Amino acid sequence: MKTLFFTIWMLGIIPVAGAPLEVDALTFNIRYDNPKDGKDAWPKRQEMVGQWLHKQSPDLVGLQEAKRHQVDDIRKIATQYAEYGVGRDDGKSAGEHCTILYKAARFALDAADCGTFWLSDTPEKVASKSWGNGIPRICTWARLVEKKSKRAFYIYNIHWDHRSQPSREGAAGLIIERIAKRSHPKEPIILMGDFNANESNPAITALKAKPLGLIDSYRVVKPEEKAVRTFHGFRGGTATGSKIDHVFVLPGTATVKSAAIVRYHRDGRYLSDHYPVRALLLF
Repeated sequence: MKTLFFTIWMLGIIPVAGAPLEVDALTFNIRYDNPKDGKDAWPKRQEMVGQWLHKQSPDLVGLQEAKRHQVDDIRKIATQYAEYGVGRDDGKSAGEHCTILYKAARFALDAADCGTFWLSDTPEKVASKSWGNGIPRICTWARLVEKKSKRAFYIYNIHWDHRSQPSREGAAGLIIERIAKRSHPKEPIILMGDFNANESNPAITALKAKPLGLIDSYRVVKPEEKAVRTFHGFRGGTATGSKIDHVFVLPGTATVKSAAIVRYHRDGRYLSDHYPVRALLLF
């Protein structure tokens, strides 16, 4: 009887209670559209980025530095994705976005449980700045529900400041608070993004400490790896350096099946000045 039941499940006829929810998540700073980038400027990369995402097709993509037209350019090619996010300058379309892309056929956005907050003392105030960062910084978050199973999880996509350590530490405290106060506190979370902070930075260690005790998915798989640099300035390479792009999960809620720093290039050209970081998670 058990064998018959397993066979039926494998054929997709009925679900097995408690089967893990598998989520393929990618964090990706795509580099904003800056004409000064020359041969690496966005118009010369957009097709490669869109095609790569379309082919690789992770379930979720957290974009950083994405301008409104860059999100549009990607989605014209990677058509499997829906999106959620706003521009940091006006809370609508202006400025860089921390857009969340998710597979529209698989997931539904919980429209009552999503948003963007600014990394400042006044997080609901659009374009607000605090703690020494000269430009607005944001976190876009969403509760996504798998259509088939009705199971849900949260994704938080951030871009911390590149200069101000007080800003990074303030952002860490705010994110810890927001995650702890989510409407469905037993549901899993993914915190991903460009943190502009290496693994030993106090702002990162705060995330990994109690009360949340977040786990770096990459370090679950490769705890001793030294060649982890994720910002490479379009130069590529795997030299020893800092991992500043991370995918975190809550302990006890996720199993990390695999994780990688994605060093894809084509004819010597790179997707961005950052390497994407990918994690296959089981909730």
